[in-house]
Parts: sequence; structure tokens; C-alpha cells
Amino acid sequence: MDAMQAICERFSFRGEYERTPVPRNDLMRIMEAGLAAPSGCNKQTTSLIGIDDEMVGMISSFLGRTPDKTAPAAICVFTQRIPGYDDVYFNIQDYSAAIENMLLAITALGYASCWIEGEVTGNKEVREKISAELRVPGDFELVAFLPVGKAKQDKTRPSKKAFEQRAWFNRYK
Repeated sequence: MDAMQAICERFSFRGEYERTPVPRNDLMRIMEAGLAAPSGCNKQTTSLIGIDDEMVGMISSFLGRTPDKTAPAAICVFTQRIPGYDDVYFNIQDYSAAIENMLLAITALGYASCWIEGEVTGNKEVREKISAELRVPGDFELVAFLPVGKAKQDKTRPSKKAFEQRAWFNRYK
């Protein structure tokens, strides 16, 4: 699948996953795509933990997300607040770029996923519980959870507004 096709076909899958395992090599390729993302001042503030065992279901249950318990693999995304210069931080942009790269790689490899952030960043107790379970040092903050697997049911793509409603040339409208 070429890059434009992956970009246009990617969407957030919120259904159940097949129990088919995700080969570790595919999971590693997805994570490598994330780590290849640009990083403000090259601080490389994003770190990843790939999970391909029973921990996926446990972490999903911490988040309270039932469909994701069926995913055979997942990636936990962590960030560190490291200043780029002065008092300017790029860690949010860094992990956002890494997540999008991984979502595109997931799509290109024929898998489905969903960028789960609100349930993670909005609950300090859940973040700490997951980080403790994964033995992550305290200076790393969990910011997202990406379930990875083959979609069990048909993927229903949400509709998008027309290009003309959201993009213009030279001036707004």
C-alpha cells in the first residue's frame, strides 16, 4: 500500500478484533515507524512499549474499553517533558507525529487501531496503574494506547466533510 492510500484509508476502529496474533516483526515495524517521526529539536521525547500477550486485555480493562480487550497486541505511548530550547517543549507534537506514523503503518500492514488518549490522559490513577504494571520509570508519562489487530467485523468508515468545507487556497473561502 502506498503512503497516500494508507493516509486515505486510515480511520479509528472501535470494534472487536480477531484473535489472530500480530507477528512481533509487524509490531516492531509499526513501532519503528513511530520512532521515525520528526521530533522537535531532535529531543526524541517519545518512547513505546509493544504488548503482545495477556497484558493487552488487562490494560484495556484499566481503561474500561471492552472492544480493545480483544486486540491481540497494543502499543503504549510514553512521553518525557524535555525542553527543546528556553522553556519551549515539543513532546506533544512529538508523540502526536509518532502516533500518526504508527496508525499509518498499522493501516498499511492490514491491521486496525484507534488512538486512545482521553481515557489515558484524563485519569492519573489509570496512567499510574498502567505505568506501574509495565514497570515504567516515573519521568515517563503514558499518553496513549493503540490496540492493534485484524478487525473482526467490517470496518465502517465515518464520513468526512468535503475538501471545500475545510481547505482553501490563498484565502479563507
